[in-house]
Amino acid sequence: MENYKVVRPGHLNHYGYLFGGFLLQWVDEIGWIAASRDNPGCRLVTVGMDRVEFHHSVREGAVLRFEAVESCRGNSSLTYAVSVFADDLETGAEQEIFSTCITFVRVDEDGHKCPLPGR
Repeated sequence: MENYKVVRPGHLNHYGYLFGGFLLQWVDEIGWIAASRDNPGCRLVTVGMDRVEFHHSVREGAVLRFEAVESCRGNSSLTYAVSVFADDLETGAEQEIFSTCITFVRVDEDGHKCPLPGR
């Protein structure tokens, strides 16, 4: 799945760069959307991200492109690789600014783990 976000003034930290917390929120949300669309009817919750390391800073007005793809599937969990790129709208170039793998687990209505379909 691919998605886009514009970095707006309210997303900036006190130094004028994208606040990392917003980026992590968007990554988690977009990963969850991709996993939920690929697994309809499953109640998925985030259990972890493998690594949080910001590669480059991002300024206001940047357009971010998010790519999310399933990378691993277990009995009740699945992992999505999420990469984030900052687009330069003047040149068309883009630079990867962040990547991580997010693990989701399927839970029932009571919050207990349950198998994914087809397992």
